[in-house]
Amino acid sequence: MAEPPAAVFEPRSRVVEGVRAYGLIAAMWLRSTMAYRASFVMTAFGNFAATAFDFVAIMLMFSHVDVLGGYTLPEIALLYGAAGTAFGLADLVMGSMDRLGRRVRDGTLDTLLVRPVPVLAQVAADRFALRRLGRITQGVLVLGYALVTLDIDWTVARVLMVPLMLLSGAAIFGAVFVAGAAFQFFAQDASEVQNSFTYGGNTLLQYPPTVFAKDLVRGVTFVVPLAFVNWLPALYVLGREYPLDLPDWVAFLPPAVAALCWVVAGLAWRAGLRAYRSTGS
Repeated sequence: MAEPPAAVFEPRSRVVEGVRAYGLIAAMWLRSTMAYRASFVMTAFGNFAATAFDFVAIMLMFSHVDVLGGYTLPEIALLYGAAGTAFGLADLVMGSMDRLGRRVRDGTLDTLLVRPVPVLAQVAADRFALRRLGRITQGVLVLGYALVTLDIDWTVARVLMVPLMLLSGAAIFGAVFVAGAAFQFFAQDASEVQNSFTYGGNTLLQYPPTVFAKDLVRGVTFVVPLAFVNWLPALYVLGREYPLDLPDWVAFLPPAVAALCWVVAGLAWRAGLRAYRSTGS
């Protein structure tokens, strides 16, 4: 029997090579970080405290109202914790992608292109910041508070939905990071545009969909599918209806949506990389 062509194995080998390169670069930055452990502890705590103020603001709102958009504080805590944890995971792994525009402008991306390692892995692992664990910790604590406080009719599907929501949400945010970085190949100075979909999307998802106009809810459901990060799966866990009257089984689509987002982000990344022409200097 003839052996399959090497091209069949090339995409898989590139993925393995990229993961290995990412791990090596991240480990290098991790060793650098741990050389100053007191500084790491302080910056991680600062990251934790800075993100905690978002939930403090929500708690202050509930000191004056009982519900917000028809949701109680523990219900919003579930949305907040799920979005914050998913975004924190993506930010930890892919948060350095917003530096790509600077590399494109000053030409330092050229140094990554000549290395025999996938450029995406190098950009994503550049300046790997373990201090971002503070954001993840804060999100997990709020999520834990919500799960303990809420009276949820737990079923097998609802139990499985929680880790599915967090992992798929992180994957969706990761794809948005990559797509935003790909846009910077053309715009060169568009980190704020990228941040509006990543950091801005995380802030949006911390609140229930009922407080936003339906056109916006449609946009983050069918155009930039951030609703699949936490709104749809979390509302399934809570046993509440989605504002757009979608069927219940849509809540199980986040893994498929995440895969589709990565396909689109991958195509955008390759198109951007091909269009890159350096600075000419």
